[in-house]
Amino acid sequence: MGGDVSTDWMARGKCRDMDPALFFPNDGIGVQVAQRICAECPVRAACLEYALSNRVDHGVWGGASERERRRILRQRRLTRLQASHN
Repeated sequence: MGGDVSTDWMARGKCRDMDPALFFPNDGIGVQVAQRICAECPVRAACLEYALSNRVDHGVWGGASERERRRILRQRRLTRLQASHN
């Protein structure tokens, strides 16, 4: 995981003209609101990969909460470990 600095995709994000606070909620309801916006975003996958590659700890990125991103990273690590043992 190298830390991708390319952010060209951000200009096409559905969130580009929205209040950033929507994507940094304090509760589960706020997370759901952000996730509904992300669900229809054309750059959702790029956004999620950016957050994963750069270990972004806060907010909803690519439709995934902080907890969901930690889970994805954990699963990827386990998958790599299993592949290296085969």
